[in-house]
Parts: sequence; structure tokens; C-alpha cells
Amino acid sequence: MSLRLSGGRRLQSPPGHTARPTPARVRLAVMNILAPRLPGCRWLDLCCGSGVMACEALQRGAASVVAVDQDRRMAAVARANLEAVQAGLNRTAQVQVHASTVELWLRRPAGESFDLIYADPPYASGIYGAISALVASGGWLAADGLLVLECSTGSPPEVPGCWELAEQRRYGTTSLLLLSQTRQNR
Repeated sequence: MSLRLSGGRRLQSPPGHTARPTPARVRLAVMNILAPRLPGCRWLDLCCGSGVMACEALQRGAASVVAVDQDRRMAAVARANLEAVQAGLNRTAQVQVHASTVELWLRRPAGESFDLIYADPPYASGIYGAISALVASGGWLAADGLLVLECSTGSPPEVPGCWELAEQRRYGTTSLLLLSQTRQNR
């Protein structure tokens, strides 16, 4: 499978059939929705796979990108893709990639908060609640930030009590939940 950014840059594809890259039309929709927030933002990509979403954010002005995936091979592909995009920029941007389970990574002390957090776990993994809870309790999201969950349209996760559903979009079998923290949890 060939992966391309919306600008045409070719990316490395993840090995085997373990990843489900976000479809191009969903990536473009996400970037259009988040466009006003992207320049200068801090982006966290959880369950990043090939890193394509983080690459899109980096290409559109993110100042720093952190990507996390539990599969070391996926993390290596994400690192290669992010470094290739970073090298083509005419500005400075920070890139980090971590090979770790998302839950373990989010349990460590937050060294920084992020403006945008994108989580795309395997749809049937059942970890949406854990991700949402750990992001909220760990101080990972900036006060006016958004947590974007990519999920199956057929079985979207429940919105936890400490989150407000800012927007929900459906793109065929893929849905996006844009969440902001409730005022008491900011």
C-alpha cells in the first residue's frame, strides 16, 4: 500500500497488515477542521502507526510533534516518515517518536501539554476510555486543546464525564469525536 500526504509526498508504509492507516479523505477532513489550530501547535499522536496524521500536522505548521505506538516496527516507520517531512520544512520543528503502549506512556508525568491530541487505536481495542481518562488526569491537554478520537462509525466510544463532545463527524465507516475538557477538569 502506498501512503501519500495531501501535499503529494510519499511516505513509508507500515509493515504487514497490522496497521489501518487513516483514509486520505478522513485525513484531509481532520486537517481542514483543525486548520486554524495547526500553526505553531503542539501535536500528540497516540497509536500513530505510520505517523501519517502527525506528518500531516507537521506539514501544516505544527511546532512540535510527539508520536507514540506500541509496535517498534511501526514506531520506526513513523520516525522515518516524520524525519523526512521535518527535513523538507523551511522552519524548525521538534519531532519525537516513542515505542510504548499508550497507557504506559500516558501514565508518566506530563512534561508538556499539547494543543491537539489525536488518538487512533485499533477500533475494537476498547482503550478509548483509558486514553481519555489518562489524558484528562495526566494534564496532557492544554486548557483550550482538543482530543480527537478516530473510531468506527458502527461503535463509537462513550464520551467520558470529564469531556464535552465539541463535534462529531462521520466519514463512511470512520467517525471522529472532537472532545474538549469540561470546565471543572481544565
